[in-house]
Amino acid sequence: MSDTSLEYGKPGDAAATGALGHTGSVSDYFELLKPRVMSLVIFTALVGLVAAPGSLHPFLAFAALLCIAVGAGSAGALNMWYDADIDSEMQRTAKRPIPTGRITPGEALGFGATLALGSIATLGLAANWTAALLLAITIGFYLFVYTMWLKRRTPQNIVIGGAAGAFPPMIGWAAVTGTVSLESIVLFLIIFMWTPPHFWALALYRSRDYERVGVPMLPVVAGADETRRQILIYSLALFPVTLLPAMLGTAGEVYGGVAVLLGLAFIVLAWRVFRVRTGGEADRVARQLFGFSIFYLFSLFAVLLMEQGAGLFVALPWNGAAAL
Repeated sequence: MSDTSLEYGKPGDAAATGALGHTGSVSDYFELLKPRVMSLVIFTALVGLVAAPGSLHPFLAFAALLCIAVGAGSAGALNMWYDADIDSEMQRTAKRPIPTGRITPGEALGFGATLALGSIATLGLAANWTAALLLAITIGFYLFVYTMWLKRRTPQNIVIGGAAGAFPPMIGWAAVTGTVSLESIVLFLIIFMWTPPHFWALALYRSRDYERVGVPMLPVVAGADETRRQILIYSLALFPVTLLPAMLGTAGEVYGGVAVLLGLAFIVLAWRVFRVRTGGEADRVARQLFGFSIFYLFSLFAVLLMEQGAGLFVALPWNGAAAL
């Protein structure tokens, strides 16, 4: 075992033998944060923050969102640190900063840990410690439960591990209210139930990558046909969950209509993935479902945000009589 592996990464990591100099650029460190994932985290956290009853000073609301974003980014950096060995072997991840030697594993670990601690402490001071605790749970769950424990051991990795990506709207809600309510749990459940069909659609046409590095994704362990069946099951189960915000009063009729229409479209695409099982067409429909799933979740939360934002706009004392 070399000194390099002891200092910069887990024993035996291929990435640990990369460049030792501090050559990473700002863009390299930004890439460690998984900015595309972070953008979804910011957006869903904003929905939770706006949908929550009560109010938060705009400056503190911005600070809370920034802390949630940085916390999510820290989890991404820590994930890249731990997974550097398999990232270097997968086509989808081989060009990340650590496998290419632009950033060492040790630098990524220090960067991620600093951001994690800083974001948790700042959120506690800017908003409340309930929100900070939820952020700490999110980061810890993603690193220790999903990345270190589940990802390389069970095909249910993305089902259980998906909880980490579902926490942001609950954190946003808690930043305003200081509590966790049924409404915020429903927002959590929407993302939690959405994650398996979303990610398994990707895994269907990327299964060789996971097989090469020994990650037991469902298509690798149970086969493509079982994966397609599970995608359909979860898509059907997701549909009623997305209607709960309208039933609880968190969302209005517009959201309810959009949830029904998009939910039916999601199920149709999941059915096509279930039915088309061979050749390039099978990969094509899986890609379609994966792409649509991103649009689907964004649209649901965008409509919810617009409805809640419109309600806040109407509630403000815009005219002189109301101000008096």
